Amino acid sequence: MSLVPWCDGRDGMYGFIWRHLPGNTWIKALLSIVLALAVVYVLFQYVFPWAEPLLPFNDVTVDNQ
Repeated sequence: MSLVPWCDGRDGMYGFIWRHLPGNTWIKALLSIVLALAVVYVLFQYVFPWAEPLLPFNDVTVDNQ
């Protein structure tokens, strides 16, 4: 049984990542920031440019008159 009522022992993906990072709290926080920045970099450099032609944002329905 947990000491806090909202925690049932399943802390999800972020808890899993936090538990498996090495070091103390400050090192884990720094590594978490670096990991988040790396994910953002990969998304903006590779994933979003790849997905952009597949998205319908440039399909307009208003004609120029």
